[in-house]
Amino acid sequence: MEHSFSAGAVVIGPGNLVVVVNQHGNSWSLPKGHINPGEDTKTAAAREIYEESGISRLEFIEELGTYERHRMAKIPWDDAAQMKTITIFLCTTEQQELKPKDPDNPEARWVEPDKVAELLTHHKDKKFFRSVLPKVKEFIKNSPALS
Repeated sequence: MEHSFSAGAVVIGPGNLVVVVNQHGNSWSLPKGHINPGEDTKTAAAREIYEESGISRLEFIEELGTYERHRMAKIPWDDAAQMKTITIFLCTTEQQELKPKDPDNPEARWVEPDKVAELLTHHKDKKFFRSVLPKVKEFIKNSPALS
């Protein structure tokens, strides 16, 4: 089985909303993607967030964790030929406008933290987000600058 490594983030923006991105017009996830040769996880996460949402000004707060899942095929079910290890950071931005650069990720939107998991397509993405949601909410509660 092929194995790849990805990085991305829970990006908290104006109004304490979280950015969620669309792939191929048929699935939703947190902004994330492959780590290219020579990139570390933060560099890859920042590049992928920019490509998938247009957000270029990020502040990295902390690493939220790592999980594994199968890659999603273009139709929303697992591609068992490839396992992904995904590292997710907590980031903030003051940018409000979302303008995806990647044609495979045609849409990005701001979502209330409590509604993110229900929008995510992959069950392991949902499970991971639910596991870090208390930490995300605690950060928002203690960060009045974003409210």
